[in-house]
Amino acid sequence: MISVKRSLPDPRDQWCKESDRYLTTLKPTSVVICFHNEAWSVLLRTVHSVVDRSPPELLGEVVLVDDFSDMEHLKAQLEDYMKLQFGDKVKIIRAQRREGLIRARLLGAANAKSPILTFLDSHVEAATGWLEPLLDRIERNWTTVVCPVIDVIDDDTLEFHYGDSKATSVGGFDWNLQFTWHSIPERERNRRKASAEPVFSPTMAGGLFAISKEFFERLGAYDPGFDIWGGENLELSFKTWMCGGRLEIIPCSHVGHIFRKRSPYKWRQGVNVLRRNSVRLAEVWMDEYAEYYYQRIGHDLGNYGDITDRKSIREKLQCKSFKWYLDNIYPELFIPGEALAHGEIRNLGLGGQTCLDSPATKRQMNKAVGLYPCHGQGGNQYWSFSKTGEIRRDEMCVDYAGQDVMIYPCHGSMGNQHWLYDDEKGEVKHSPSHKCLTIATKEKLTMEPCQGLETQKWKFQNYRKD
Repeated sequence: MISVKRSLPDPRDQWCKESDRYLTTLKPTSVVICFHNEAWSVLLRTVHSVVDRSPPELLGEVVLVDDFSDMEHLKAQLEDYMKLQFGDKVKIIRAQRREGLIRARLLGAANAKSPILTFLDSHVEAATGWLEPLLDRIERNWTTVVCPVIDVIDDDTLEFHYGDSKATSVGGFDWNLQFTWHSIPERERNRRKASAEPVFSPTMAGGLFAISKEFFERLGAYDPGFDIWGGENLELSFKTWMCGGRLEIIPCSHVGHIFRKRSPYKWRQGVNVLRRNSVRLAEVWMDEYAEYYYQRIGHDLGNYGDITDRKSIREKLQCKSFKWYLDNIYPELFIPGEALAHGEIRNLGLGGQTCLDSPATKRQMNKAVGLYPCHGQGGNQYWSFSKTGEIRRDEMCVDYAGQDVMIYPCHGSMGNQHWLYDDEKGEVKHSPSHKCLTIATKEKLTMEPCQGLETQKWKFQNYRKD
């Protein structure tokens, strides 16, 4: 049995521990933790780690928000335990119906008394010295939003895995509006003197962060029109940067997190919640770049509700354009509109109804590119043909090394990922091997000598000669 007060290794670099590293005038925080049917020991370990590893004067309170749990141990038993262990330091707020993470966090924020809000998940463990580095950055600049480094707690063994500051990653996103992790770009490495210094990050993962309550409210908090969870982290990231703030990952602050194998949320039937949230996000914040997301979802925007007051927040704060954000905060992101073609890649042979079709995610890495009847809905049939001859979706490229045509992370060095498209012949030639992309059957993609066959003719959607 693992203790609910177990000790953890101290994952901080020496740089973080220097005596005058942090200001002595830090404001206290309310730590907001939402839970729904969380395991008893996991929730207790979360709260104990926060209370035991935070200076008492900096921890104003822990606000536990029960998102309508129905497990018996989370009712009177939890209240008795928290009262006995922590007195008034921990308070429990009960939602009257199932709200989902986003609205549960808004409920927690509304009941928080301290000037800084720190949001954590209910299956985490804060490491030694986790809090001061976060509060220090907000004290120096109240519009800074800060995230700890998220270490991994093994879902089965609860082993705590951590790395040093050189392993820190930053957040990004792809044009499906999904969060992604990336290594720190060179321009950001050059800006900093030590690897443990705060890092600018284009986006945040969203589960764990601290923000001035005043700044959170000024930004319009979370969009209350968002349902359950999903997309709220990108919305907060975009508007933080675009509306005068900045977003940092703090390598001196470590919080372990159990990454669960499945979501505890029961999604409403007949509503694609994540898509609805993402469309609201795109409509309000992404300007003309929203089109790249809409192409991925076949322009099926659905009913995304009223966004008038979200747009008025952006107007009132005179926030910058999404183009400014891409140019200045995330210049590494591949922009589909700068490609020579984007959309489906259709073969003209065997009836002309077969398209390149692959998930193109990291899980698909080293798997063969598939074929499927063309459906015109984007998704796994949405590709870009870059100016440098890559057939890509976001950060994954079509790659040929002599066996199957594969999905592989784009490396920007051409080589096996360099393709030549002749739109008059319809030929897609692999530059190193001089072979052509061919369909052997409606299910099988091959590379063959270029012979002008109908099964070697391809049409790239929205192709333009540069």
